[in-house]
Amino acid sequence: MSLIELFLVATGVSMDAFAVAVCKGLTLPRMNWKHAFIVGLYFGGFQCLMPFLGYLLGSQFKDVILSFDHWIAFILLGSIGLNMIKESFSQEIRDCGDFCLAPGPMLLLALATSIDALALGVTFAFLSVKILPAVSLIGFTAFIFSVLGVKVGNLFGAKFKSKAEFAGGLILIFMGGEILIDQLFGF
Repeated sequence: MSLIELFLVATGVSMDAFAVAVCKGLTLPRMNWKHAFIVGLYFGGFQCLMPFLGYLLGSQFKDVILSFDHWIAFILLGSIGLNMIKESFSQEIRDCGDFCLAPGPMLLLALATSIDALALGVTFAFLSVKILPAVSLIGFTAFIFSVLGVKVGNLFGAKFKSKAEFAGGLILIFMGGEILIDQLFGF
C-alpha cells in the first residue's frame, strides 16, 4: 500500500472522529484550543491503537485465509464505507451533549469512532502493511482532523458533518475496490 493510499485510508477512517469533533465544537461558546487538542488526543490515540489491535488479531489468522484476503479487505472497507455514507444521509440529529472532556464519555466516543479502524487493522495484516508507520499516520491524521473538527464545529456548525462522513465512506469504498481489482487482475 503506497503512502498516498495509506493517507486516503487514514482520511477515510478519520471522518467519524471529525464528525464527532464537529459536534463537540458546536457546544463551545468560543473556540478553546486546549479542548480541541484533548479531543484530538483521544480520537487520534484510539485511531492509532485500534488498527494495531486489529493487525495483531489478523496476523494470527493470516496464513489460514491468505487466498481470499482481498475479498475480506473489499468487504470490510466497503461495508464501513457504505455505513458511513448511510449515516451521512441520516436526518437524525445526534445529541452531542455538553462539551464534556471527562474520561468516561470521551473514551466511549473515541472507541465508537474507531471501531472501523479495528477492522482496517485486520485488513492490514492480510496486506502485509508495515503496521507502525501505518498506525502512526492514521493516529496523526485523526488527531489533525479532530482538532480541525472542533474548530469547524465552532465556526460553521453542523453544515459539513454529513459531507465529511459521505466523503470518508467514498474513500473507503474506493480503496476496497482498488485492493480487490489489484488482487484479481494485477493492475
